[in-house]
Amino acid sequence: MRESDERESVFVDVSHEIEHGMITYRGLPAPLISTHLSREESRKDYGEGTEFHIGKIEMVANTGTYLDAPFHRYAEGRDLSELPLSSLADLDGICISAKGFASNGIEVSVFSQADFRDKAVLIHTGWAERWGSEAYFTGHPFLTRASASFLVEAGARLVGIDSYNIDDTRDRLRPVHSILLKAGIPVVEHLCRLDELPVSGFKFFAVPVKVKSFGTFPVRAFAILK
Repeated sequence: MRESDERESVFVDVSHEIEHGMITYRGLPAPLISTHLSREESRKDYGEGTEFHIGKIEMVANTGTYLDAPFHRYAEGRDLSELPLSSLADLDGICISAKGFASNGIEVSVFSQADFRDKAVLIHTGWAERWGSEAYFTGHPFLTRASASFLVEAGARLVGIDSYNIDDTRDRLRPVHSILLKAGIPVVEHLCRLDELPVSGFKFFAVPVKVKSFGTFPVRAFAILK
């Protein structure tokens, strides 16, 4: 989804909508979206012609397009409220094409010939095309342990992927989460529409709310094309 403003900036929304009953990760409950105060009920408390709606949502933190802070993996790691905005917003972005790796790890060779220092590294696998279907949950592309270590050494500021998980979900050690989050690098999963981004020349934003003692939360992830 692309939007333009009066300054001719181009905004590309790379996050999924959150809807009642949707499943993001198999085994986790779907969000329950309802109304706490309806417009009709609110009319009793306000002046004539004035009404409000207050919504209610019950969900696990890993819903939709979300960001993982170090606290998600490590008890002593920074939680959402402690992440500096400089690690989440106005980041120079680079989008790496890594299509064709279903059921196989994305190797270090994909990341050659680029400067990743202080950048948001977004990995375009094309897996988001399966969003909302059973095919999304199995055989997804993921990073290898070596690729995660490479991105840490290369100085990446944030790493995102348009896949079901940045790790191989068959590996219960979750090495990629462990390596990136230990280095203080936030992870964004379940991105989408990365095919609308150039390789470079854009700014990336993925800012969650400041929740204490939380390691994960949905984000409105987007890019601004220069």
